[in-house]
Amino acid sequence: MSADSTDVPNVLIVEDEMMLRMRAVDIVEDAGFHSVEAVNADEAMSILESRSDISLLFTDIQMPGTMDGLKLAHTVHSRWPDIKIILVSGQVKPSEAERPVDSRFFGKPLGMQQMITELQTMVGHGALKIVARPVIPPEEEVVQTAAAIRSTALIHVAVPIEPPLSAHEAVLSAENDSLRVLLEQAGIDAKVLLAQAGIDAKEREAADKLQKLILGELHHRIKNTLATVSAIASQSFRAAPSIEHGQQAMEGRLAALGRAHDLLMQISWSNASLTHTFSGATEPFESQGARRFHFNGPDIRVTSGAVIALAMTFNELCTNTTKFGALSIPTGRVEIAWTIDDDKQRLHLTWTERGGPPVKPPERRSFGTRMMESLGQQLNGQVQLSYAPTGFVYALDVPLGSLIAAA
Repeated sequence: MSADSTDVPNVLIVEDEMMLRMRAVDIVEDAGFHSVEAVNADEAMSILESRSDISLLFTDIQMPGTMDGLKLAHTVHSRWPDIKIILVSGQVKPSEAERPVDSRFFGKPLGMQQMITELQTMVGHGALKIVARPVIPPEEEVVQTAAAIRSTALIHVAVPIEPPLSAHEAVLSAENDSLRVLLEQAGIDAKVLLAQAGIDAKEREAADKLQKLILGELHHRIKNTLATVSAIASQSFRAAPSIEHGQQAMEGRLAALGRAHDLLMQISWSNASLTHTFSGATEPFESQGARRFHFNGPDIRVTSGAVIALAMTFNELCTNTTKFGALSIPTGRVEIAWTIDDDKQRLHLTWTERGGPPVKPPERRSFGTRMMESLGQQLNGQVQLSYAPTGFVYALDVPLGSLIAAA
């Protein structure tokens, strides 16, 4: 691969889960390629229509929007057949017939080295080579065809005629018939018992379908959670100066994820309070006997995806301010304020640190910075980070439609 950055292939990553998208970005960049990010199929199509330098589509299947990842893959294959495709999912496993030709599928959680190898094979080593079919002289082709016909004829002749049943086989056949009659009678008896118990067949069928739906959703959430935990572990140790630092970072992030799940369990994974989301994320960092986080804003109900994304981002903000920012000294405090623009239907949020030590921009782009920026993309909004000497300021501007669940 050329050292010129213009020669490095671009991989379009389509993933609505913030942590999993960041994990995919790391995989793509570790494979030696550039990453282009989208949070849904609609955004991915806009990117593809505006540029012609995408070599591979790396997309999740379950996504919000007008189309899922599988439909996106078929659309891309139809309009841009040269773009290679990788599909991933923690819930469904499409068959080869359901996927676009020559696409690949991987279940979540993703194995980093496996995915890097696959990306380098699909993109780095180019397309498959086509081996020319050897030319067979006409007279030799006739000989080969005749030999094949003779072989086929011999196979048909070699098929034996079924012998008549022996006495032992006849007894077994009679026993099978009797068993079949008993099973049919047992089925009839079971229906009678269920009817006597007042259980209607349609009710049982509906209950079975509901149970399968619940188990399927549970399986999906477990697989997504495992994938998220895997991404958190990878990110935590990726840039940690030591194993101890990586372990502490991972434990804090897993605890934040657990608190977000606790909040969602209380309201059955419906839409949660924005104020409770913020207070739950900051509570572990409050000092005993002192109130150092101050909230000011109207409460609204936000979707489960937004709850997890906001909770994880606020955990990074809290961790950073206790280590380097306002809360690293006793006199510091953090003001979290948000307003709603009813005319534009947008939410404006600011995290402002006051009373802390002088602030200066970080020397490198850390995981926390990436997460804060990724949250804005996750919610179709913008994020601004300001390292003013008086205190760090984080600003989030997002449309309400990205936070509030549709009715």
